[in-house]
Amino acid sequence: MTLTHSEIGVTTSGLMDVDAVQKALNRSRASVYRYANTDPDDANPHYDPKKLNAELRESPNDVLLFHPNEVARFARDVLRIKQVTIEVQEPQSNATQELLQAILSELQHIHQTLKARS
Repeated sequence: MTLTHSEIGVTTSGLMDVDAVQKALNRSRASVYRYANTDPDDANPHYDPKKLNAELRESPNDVLLFHPNEVARFARDVLRIKQVTIEVQEPQSNATQELLQAILSELQHIHQTLKARS
């Protein structure tokens, strides 16, 4: 099993939502929720090595997000999937990223110009 950001829909923070975990583990959505270490009264239950542990949440209503390393650990240790690989790839460039890069470059140029004047 190889987990790649471009294939599984990792969020901008690098965390995986339930759909991404479902796709990566090739399990049903209901199975992912059964695997998840959740408690209706506690947003952040204690770590359970036999469960899929979500990232910290502020309230129990927040979306479940999982770190790719935790998903790989769960697949390897609990589901006994022998070949687990995490591959981190840069997201493909899109118009928004190109615009943000241009803005960053312009701001850096302005900063250097102002620094040279003072």
